Amino acid sequence: MTTLITGGAGFIGSQLAARLLRQGQPVVILDNFDDYYDPAIKRANVAALGQAPVVIEGDIRDRALVERLFDQHGITRVAHMAALAGVRNSVEQGPLYAEVNTVGSTTLMDIARRRGLHVFVQASTSSVYGQAKRLPFSEDDAPDFPLAPYPASKRAAELFAYTYHQLFGLNVTVLRFFNVYGPSGRPDMMPIKVIESILNDRVITVYDEGRLERDWTYIDDIIAGVAAALERPMGYQLINLGCGAPIPLTEFIHIYERLIGKKALTRPAPAPASEPRVTYCDNSRARALLDFEPKIRIEEGLARTWEWYRSYHGVLTDL
Repeated sequence: MTTLITGGAGFIGSQLAARLLRQGQPVVILDNFDDYYDPAIKRANVAALGQAPVVIEGDIRDRALVERLFDQHGITRVAHMAALAGVRNSVEQGPLYAEVNTVGSTTLMDIARRRGLHVFVQASTSSVYGQAKRLPFSEDDAPDFPLAPYPASKRAAELFAYTYHQLFGLNVTVLRFFNVYGPSGRPDMMPIKVIESILNDRVITVYDEGRLERDWTYIDDIIAGVAAALERPMGYQLINLGCGAPIPLTEFIHIYERLIGKKALTRPAPAPASEPRVTYCDNSRARALLDFEPKIRIEEGLARTWEWYRSYHGVLTDL
C-alpha cells in the first residue's frame, strides 16, 4: 500500500514519512521546496529519511505530473500535507492561497477519485474557526467566518472534499491541526522564533498583552493521529487534532525563559485582525474515531524542542 505524501519535505510531512518508512510502508514524497522558509531545511528533512522514499520535486497544481506519479508508483493512499502556509503571510495574497490550497487540493482529489483511491487524508487547520464564540472548538460548529485567506482557502478545500465524497464516494478524512510544534519545527512559527529571540536578545511582539491563547500540539501526537486516519477510511469526516489545553502567550514565553535560563525581551502590540483570541480543541471525535490520545503536555514538549534546538545548533548551556 503506497502512500503519496504531498508536502513530504516539510515539518509534518517528513515526520509522517519517517513513521511510515519505519513500519516498512512504501512512500512517495511530492514537494515543491518553496521558499516560504529556507528550502535547505526541507532538503535536510528529506536527506534524514535516507534512500527509502521516492522524492519528486514538483507542484500539486501540475496535474500531468501528479497523474504520472499515481500511474508509475501505484499510489493507493494520499496524505495531503502540502499547503501554502502562514495566516499573516496570506493577508495580501488571497489569489495565490486560493490557487495553491484550494485549487491544488481539488486537483489532487479529482485524480484520486478517478483512480479509486482507498483513502485521502487532508490536512486542514484550526484557523478555520476564526473568532469562535463557543469553546472548545467543535467540528459541529460552522466555521464560516475565517479571518484571513489562509484559513479561507483551507475551509474551501474542506467543502470540496465533502463534494468529492458525496458525488464520487471518495473517502476523505479532513484533519484540523492545532498549533503543531516540536523538534525540527518550522522556523517561522512561535516555538522556534521565541527560542531564537531569547538567545539573540531580539524583541518578541506580544499581542493583546500576551492574553492570546493557543492550543499547542506536539508533533508526535499529530503524526499518530494522521497515521491512524490513513488506516481508517470513514467516508467523509472532519476531525479536530489537538491537545485540548490552550495556554496564553505569556505563559508560553515564561516556560522558555525557565528552560533557557534567560529573560525574554517583549513589546506589547494590538492583535492583528487575522489573529483569533484563542484556539481550543475539542478532540473527543479524534479520541473516538482515531483512538487519539495526546501524550505530550506543553512543558515537556517545549523542553524537548529546546533540547533539540540546543543540540542541533550547538548552543552552549550557560548563557
